Amino acid sequence: MPVVTWKKENRTAVVEMCNGPNRMNRIFTDDMNACLDQIVEDTDVRAVILTSTDEKNFSQGIDVEWIGQKIQDKDNDTVKAFMYAMNKIFKRLLLFPKPVIAAINGHAFGNGAIVSCACDFRFMKKDRGFFCFPEVDVGIPFLPGMVAFVRKAVPEPLFNRMILSGQRMTAQELEDGQVIINACDNREHLMEEALTFAGTFDKKPGIFQELKQRMHKDLTRVLDEQDPEYIEPLNLFVPN
Repeated sequence: MPVVTWKKENRTAVVEMCNGPNRMNRIFTDDMNACLDQIVEDTDVRAVILTSTDEKNFSQGIDVEWIGQKIQDKDNDTVKAFMYAMNKIFKRLLLFPKPVIAAINGHAFGNGAIVSCACDFRFMKKDRGFFCFPEVDVGIPFLPGMVAFVRKAVPEPLFNRMILSGQRMTAQELEDGQVIINACDNREHLMEEALTFAGTFDKKPGIFQELKQRMHKDLTRVLDEQDPEYIEPLNLFVPN
């Protein structure tokens, strides 16, 4: 059963992570890429919304148990393939030829929060859910590309505090900090706002993608040139 699916509402593709906490492993990356492949081929789609079907979680980030077991088994090729697959998803969302809107309907932790940072715009509901980067508490340092994605979405003073403290942020705090467009009252309001915003876009894919490629040229260079320095030797964890 897929852990990521999509449907079309009017001319908006709604991509739904549908595996509870939505922890990310190779199944997740394969399903997400398959959905993006289908959406980019649908010329009727004008915008994309990324959300979750779970009542409490947008995404809890990397499936640490899964990747930890792979490392314990010395299955290094699988771990490296997963890290590169995640970077492919980050990059595809960043450069997608249609606007991508994260509708954060619950907890967004670590990689789950970074995925939303890779999107062009963010909305979040405020009746339940926190947004945070707990890596500082669990000994998992950010790859350079992850740092760049967060910095793209989070203004510098708030970026510094969130990365180094692991502080959990509410939707209202993120709206005040200009990380999200709107802190919505509940899930219904969240999807209504995201769909309405998506409906304001009717841009030609070519110019939209070219603008994003030029805007994010430095970020994609970090992904392509700096991240392999840490992925290849599996320099992914730091002892507490």
